[in-house]
Amino acid sequence: MMPVLVFDIETIPDVAGIRALEDLPASLSDYEVAEWAFQQRRASHGNDFLPHHLQRVVTISCALRDAQQFRVFSLSEPATGEGEIIQRFFDGIERYSPQIVSWNGGGFDLPVLHYRGMVHGVSAARYWDQGDGDYHDSRDFKWNNYIGRYHSRHLDLMDLLAMYQPRANAPLDDLAKLMGYPGKLGMDGAAVWQAWLDGKAAEIRDYCETDVVNTYLVYLRFERMRGHLDAKAWADEVQVVRDALARLDAPHWTQFLEAWPAG
Repeated sequence: MMPVLVFDIETIPDVAGIRALEDLPASLSDYEVAEWAFQQRRASHGNDFLPHHLQRVVTISCALRDAQQFRVFSLSEPATGEGEIIQRFFDGIERYSPQIVSWNGGGFDLPVLHYRGMVHGVSAARYWDQGDGDYHDSRDFKWNNYIGRYHSRHLDLMDLLAMYQPRANAPLDDLAKLMGYPGKLGMDGAAVWQAWLDGKAAEIRDYCETDVVNTYLVYLRFERMRGHLDAKAWADEVQVVRDALARLDAPHWTQFLEAWPAG
């Protein structure tokens, strides 16, 4: 079976980049620099959402299903710097050529990884292969690669389910809960910056990991809907996830399983 890699990123304002681009006084704290950037953004766009290239990646969480197992892992600061986090993510694609799955990955996660990867000199040849690479199966990538919007090596579930119509987009949290899954627990994307300032990097990582498991469970439901899994195979795969999480000795997985009733 082709490995399936569900991924999600968490970001904070690139304070150092904002300082450099705007020549802000060194006396300003990180909080003040970010607040200045948020105010400028609100004035020009009516919201706090900073441009993709000014989003600093602090966590990439992944749920990997291959022929042997299902597992969840993260590449995160402060243990690992941003450039290494991004490089290791693309190294995984280089090595395994998985099906990658996201929720709004085409609109947010991947553009951020593109820009920030270039800032750090990241190499990602396999990811960018569109049929002209040096791999033995490179020609296959001409018709199905990670870059083409309507190709399936990257499956942006949000985009596809909405038929590529932004007005039809659904929040992952809502859809997961409607299906009986836990959804977001204790944090959302808007709270990440304050959590980072409060020194809660581990909590950000845990939140991101629960998001990728929610996404994987929604993906399994989609696989059932489009006929790739029958009812028994789907139930078996869901049980694989339950069993894998039950073996993990971490409070966020205990909380996740408690919020996910059996049946």
